[in-house]
Amino acid sequence: MIGNSLPAAASAMAEVFGEPDSGAEIADELLRLVTEVVTAKAEAMPGARELVELTAAAVPVAVASNSPRTLLEAALVRGGLSAMFPVKLAADEVAAPKPDPVMYLTACALLNVEPADALALEDSMTGLRSARAAGVSVIGVPTPKDQDFPADVVIGSLRDEDLLTWVRGWPRR
Repeated sequence: MIGNSLPAAASAMAEVFGEPDSGAEIADELLRLVTEVVTAKAEAMPGARELVELTAAAVPVAVASNSPRTLLEAALVRGGLSAMFPVKLAADEVAAPKPDPVMYLTACALLNVEPADALALEDSMTGLRSARAAGVSVIGVPTPKDQDFPADVVIGSLRDEDLLTWVRGWPRR
């Protein structure tokens, strides 16, 4: 379920558990439980803060998440990243979640950046499909690590020294 929207994850769980409803009750419970855990225990991916700081000093940045707004905000606050993103886009704020391209297209529009000039960091196949469908190049940091991940570039960590060196070489705004 990595990368799936809350409704898609709840629907899959309803099917697995043989629940007759559409997964709405499961979605509500899942959102409550995940938000509770994220608020108390989540950690930003290693290297996330440094990479976002370096990148934001050079180019416009956004976060485009398949999580609902409440969960996105909880994760960003817990990870110390909330103030770093001038544009934050959640799945419940667009017409269709990832893998539909609308989230990336909307984020690019809000940043006043053409999709062909944008770069996505993605950890899921769902996100990769969304970015590609929007015409955005992708650096992959796949979860789980052992999967075949057809991004333009695949790195093992946000602390990847080649990535950080590349970003440090960008002219600053």
